[in-house]
Amino acid sequence: MTTTTAPAQRQFALPLRRMLHARESGVFAALVLLFVLGSILSPSFAQSDNLLSVGQQVSQIGIMAIGATFVILNGEIDLSVGSTYALSAISTGILISDGWSWGLAAFVGLAVGAVAGLFNGLAVVVLGVPSFIVTLGTLSVFRGVALLISDGAPISLSSSQAGVADFNLLGQGLLFGVIPMQFVFFAVIAVIGAVLLSRSRFGFNTYAVGGNQEAARLVGVNVKRVKLTAFVLSGFTAGLAGVLGLSFLSYVQGVTGQGMELTVISAVIIGGAALFGGSGTIWGTVIGVAFIGLLQNILNVKGISSFWQTVVTGLVIVAAVAADTWQRRRKTRA
Repeated sequence: MTTTTAPAQRQFALPLRRMLHARESGVFAALVLLFVLGSILSPSFAQSDNLLSVGQQVSQIGIMAIGATFVILNGEIDLSVGSTYALSAISTGILISDGWSWGLAAFVGLAVGAVAGLFNGLAVVVLGVPSFIVTLGTLSVFRGVALLISDGAPISLSSSQAGVADFNLLGQGLLFGVIPMQFVFFAVIAVIGAVLLSRSRFGFNTYAVGGNQEAARLVGVNVKRVKLTAFVLSGFTAGLAGVLGLSFLSYVQGVTGQGMELTVISAVIIGGAALFGGSGTIWGTVIGVAFIGLLQNILNVKGISSFWQTVVTGLVIVAAVAADTWQRRRKTRA
């Protein structure tokens, strides 16, 4: 009897042990505690309408964070996602205003995002410029282009324009009359990202490059291709978020998306991704996005000033990075 049950117990204990020691488990526990706290502070917090509202509010940040996860896992950073968001949204809005079909205009917006990511990636892998410097520069470049092509004027879409009502369904629609379409897009992108990262050779190579770039190169991994692909994914998801943002508000201007890059990076780091690459998961990023969304919702419900919300979010980021640094030091000593 003992010989038959022991292997079964080990088979059960191994995945349980992996789950309990996963970097994301601590963040998930904090998320659960935050949910309990919110439920105590406000009776309406746990209601489905409020939670679906939170899901819709964080969807654009979440979509961008999925793409940014691949960049950070490579040990790189993308500070230009907020500007890419604005550039894609403005490009789409201008084309729709000029009479293009909304489908073709949205496709161009996505392409603009992907090209922006490609530009960043080429500057990093071909020119060898650090990604922090490259994307700090393109943060201004892409923002400047968005302001130039719009002449600094806001772009508003009217439902009386051909196709605008259909386009608005992407951001304003409800699946089955209940689930916000933006949240559906976020869920789909998260699943695709998780499969790509955990089930594909590209995902395996991403971890390899982030863990030890030179070792990955020596075993035959095309480091430049992996990094370039990651930046393109980051640009594409920023472009998708921009298109959805325009669809939701029917309005965009050149300064739209300022500061979004900090929230996106925060979600990835809070979700357990190592700031210097090699460690993290898509589901961890999803948890990080949910954590930020619930935290902001609780602060809003309690009427906390937006200024204090910024302070609290910053403190959470510092705590997450400090925890990552402490864990790395502990592993090194061990």
